[in-house]
Amino acid sequence: MSKKVQIGIIGTSWWADLMFLPSLKSHDSAKIIAICGRNQIRASEMADKYDIPQVYTNYRQMIEKANLDALIISTPDDLHHKMAIDALDNGLHVLCEKPMALNADQAEEMYQKAKSKNVINMILFTWRWMPHFKYIKTLIDGGFIGRCFEAQFRFVSGFGNQPEYLWRFDGSRANGVLGDLGAHMFDFARWYMGEISQVNAQLKTIVKRPGIDGNPITPSNDSAFITLEFESGAHGLVHVTAVTHTGDRNAEIGIVLHGDSGTIEVKQILSGKETGTTIMATQKDDTCFKELQVPAKYLKNLDNTENRDPFTSQSAGPRAFIDAVLGETTSIPNFYDGLKNQEIIDAAQQSHKKGKWISVK
Repeated sequence: MSKKVQIGIIGTSWWADLMFLPSLKSHDSAKIIAICGRNQIRASEMADKYDIPQVYTNYRQMIEKANLDALIISTPDDLHHKMAIDALDNGLHVLCEKPMALNADQAEEMYQKAKSKNVINMILFTWRWMPHFKYIKTLIDGGFIGRCFEAQFRFVSGFGNQPEYLWRFDGSRANGVLGDLGAHMFDFARWYMGEISQVNAQLKTIVKRPGIDGNPITPSNDSAFITLEFESGAHGLVHVTAVTHTGDRNAEIGIVLHGDSGTIEVKQILSGKETGTTIMATQKDDTCFKELQVPAKYLKNLDNTENRDPFTSQSAGPRAFIDAVLGETTSIPNFYDGLKNQEIIDAAQQSHKKGKWISVK
């Protein structure tokens, strides 16, 4: 492999522009040499903005001709599987947007292929790298709350309020808010509390939407409640929605963890005048909750007002992927984590259809 990791990216969305490209551009050992998008004009504009020399509208041509070491997949969910398999067949390291695929069968094939090719693989579960959530993981592992017996995970937003076509709510292309915001909450649940054994889900479609051509579509959920049973015996609740009115907050994440030694409550507001994260905690001998501050070792070169965004300065997200390719870190969360997450999503879909608890594969 060349001194710098030569990267191609598939996708020219606002998210590629906000997350992947700035993060990769900030890494001294990353070189973005190719970009692929279905719209030539948009792809060329992105190439100009980030000084990317090669532009493609066919991702297979990019894989075959661009002389890549690694591929970034930042596309709708229904495209992940085929793109990843093609990249892996060509021996490329792969960073894929979450959720990993449309179903667990696709995710299993991706995981097994990456394993057989012995390449670096990663899923972008964004929140794992946030300093405050990393700090909470350390508190849990250090016994702050003791044996966790109950947990709540909440991610609410309003991006789906308008009755317009969005591929995330097209049942032929994605698994709705369950796969979009739910994937993040299931990753938190596994990361903090271990494997999930069974789920009971209620999925709702609140907003009626037209298809991209104006014709009806198979709708996917935009609001969901999922009850979790963990292998440890603990239980939990996930609430995700894209149809709340959030004002200037944009979105809000909330996590509550109850253990036999203490409780941790986390609230993060993503934008507006209330932007920021608050961590409150109490232990069994305390008389009241206290606010916990994220230690400096987690913030590193970030101050408290910037700790939502470590992706252009720390080993986080796409930068962590490059570090893993270079052998400097391990690639976590990886395709195995993506597969386990997909199994939970599949089980939740089945639970909703059958109206009962479903075991996670």
